[in-house]
Amino acid sequence: MKPKISFKGFKEPWEVSTLSNFFSKVNEKNARMLYSAVLTNSAEYGIIDQRDYFDFDVANSNNISGYYIVQPDDFVYNPRVSVTAPVGPINKNELGYTGVMSPLYLVFKINRINKDYLCHYFKSNKWHKFMRISGNCGARFDRLSISDEQFVQMPIPYPINSKEQQTICNYLEKIDKLISTASSRLASLKQVKEASLQAMFPQKGETVPKIRFKGFEGEWEEVKLSSFAKRIKRRNSCMESTLALTIASALGLVSQNDYFNNSVVGANIRNYYLLKRGEFAYNKSYSNGYPFGSVKRLDRYEQGILSTLYIVFTIDDSISSDYLTHFFDTTLWHKDVAERAAEGARNHGLLNISAEDFLDIAIWKPRSIEEQQQIASYFTSIDKQIALQTQRLEKLRQIKAACLDKMFV
Repeated sequence: MKPKISFKGFKEPWEVSTLSNFFSKVNEKNARMLYSAVLTNSAEYGIIDQRDYFDFDVANSNNISGYYIVQPDDFVYNPRVSVTAPVGPINKNELGYTGVMSPLYLVFKINRINKDYLCHYFKSNKWHKFMRISGNCGARFDRLSISDEQFVQMPIPYPINSKEQQTICNYLEKIDKLISTASSRLASLKQVKEASLQAMFPQKGETVPKIRFKGFEGEWEEVKLSSFAKRIKRRNSCMESTLALTIASALGLVSQNDYFNNSVVGANIRNYYLLKRGEFAYNKSYSNGYPFGSVKRLDRYEQGILSTLYIVFTIDDSISSDYLTHFFDTTLWHKDVAERAAEGARNHGLLNISAEDFLDIAIWKPRSIEEQQQIASYFTSIDKQIALQTQRLEKLRQIKAACLDKMFV
């Protein structure tokens, strides 16, 4: 038995053993209150301090005496299932210090096998089938129920040669470092953009931004969106397009098939709005990070169709179209939307604001088109860097997933 991908120089076969041969359950509790750091096991971040994950203390010093003690290199199984961890995550404590965890978790030590090898194995999905067969969700659809006795019967495939175990670890750790570097770079770029949006547009009570390109001066002007924008009511009555669009706040106007892997248009698409390249749409649907919806320009396609739940509009040449796309990345227009949306009226995730009221919101802009275009060029450059770094990060994650699939049996 060998994996699809293996390293040169290792000819020994792999074996399969049950987890019980390496497993030792941790039963020691924090009865003497020696430890105060409460940990959690996140599918995305691994074992971390709960304050770093929740931004507040879920547990307090009065109720952790019954928590399990989790030492460095101890493993923890969290039975809570999610999209990223369909049978719950298993992670190793790599924090470098001892903490405590809720008795809802299974804490255990590992011996007689490379701990890092097993940690990487648990990042794969090779053990998921066993968990699905052996456990059940019962009344708690979000939590997998499996007994300790059944859990330790999990089959663990591994190379007999300990050097091969370490070689696999070394390779996967190199990929992890590349992913970490790419992720940090992406986060830095997003922080630069966020800081720039704050500094390069006038904030509340200001008429000029804190940072400005050389050669431009004078106060910015505040105008109504309606002064240069006109609502589009054009319908797809002649079936000019069948490309159904949606607004993904982080991606812009994209094909429903590409975003949802499905088209969710209604039966009669003749009644949909027909949107053409360079025209704008406002999605009144609010989401995490976008409390007042989002406004995006159609850039990816020549034309497409949108539900009439959207507000679509075109603009004249008195303002830079590129500038406006970046203005809507700021929060400067949120206050006006909040004031115009009916109090408490958020129907099925949609803000209750009419097209007329939306077109009445205020837009801040430099009087000079040249300054608008220079601001737009700056943010377009950052957006391109963010897009490239996002693609790089996604590619690295795909490589990691492929390795986890092919380097384990």
